[in-house]
Amino acid sequence: MPWKRRGRLKVYKMIGVVRCRLARQVYVGKGTAGGMVWLRTIAGAARRSAAVALVAVAVSGCAAISGGSAPRDIYTLGAPRDFGAKPHRSNAQILIAAPRTLAALDTDNIAVVSDDISMSYFGGSAWSDRVPRLLQSKIIEAFQNSGGVRAVGQPGEGLLIDYQIATDIRAFQLAVDGGRVARVEFSAKIINDRNGKVLASRTFQADQRASGDTVGDAVAAINRATDKCLVDLVNWTLGRI
Repeated sequence: MPWKRRGRLKVYKMIGVVRCRLARQVYVGKGTAGGMVWLRTIAGAARRSAAVALVAVAVSGCAAISGGSAPRDIYTLGAPRDFGAKPHRSNAQILIAAPRTLAALDTDNIAVVSDDISMSYFGGSAWSDRVPRLLQSKIIEAFQNSGGVRAVGQPGEGLLIDYQIATDIRAFQLAVDGGRVARVEFSAKIINDRNGKVLASRTFQADQRASGDTVGDAVAAINRATDKCLVDLVNWTLGRI
């Protein structure tokens, strides 16, 4: 990425960002919930806050947030490793297509639903990627962790595909109508890549109660609900291909 130096300040030329400074510190820590990992960025010293800030978040790199914005806590999810009884094994290679969803969930915001017709988001926090991309990566990790297929990947990786898993996300949020419950729901279809026929379809849904009102409590509960759905998805798929 091209950059030029102005005094002691590195200035990057990026799409949507004309002038910005590099965050001085980035750290990664583990949350208390199983598998849940959070990442957070810290901007540079306050005395340099007059400069337009670039706040970067990544495990190995930096991603820009528009200048002047406060840093956000960035959350991701773990992937399950325990699939109960030894799963079936298959020589098939499967492709995990990017899940589809409504625009309200096609975002990196962490959703809060108070009733059936309205949705809001936690402030100052975000997922590490848009929800469909995040779930797609965790589905792939789950199949890899199961050891049940010859290969699994996403479009563009050059696999000789036998089956596709197509999903539609219906819920990925903390529901606060009558309690604090993380709700994950998606439908899935197993598609024979050779003839386009749908081999099987099913809806996966899980609710997990959050232990508190914070975004960390919500993410931990969403992580548990996602794990349950992914274990069911992997075992169901391996039993049919």
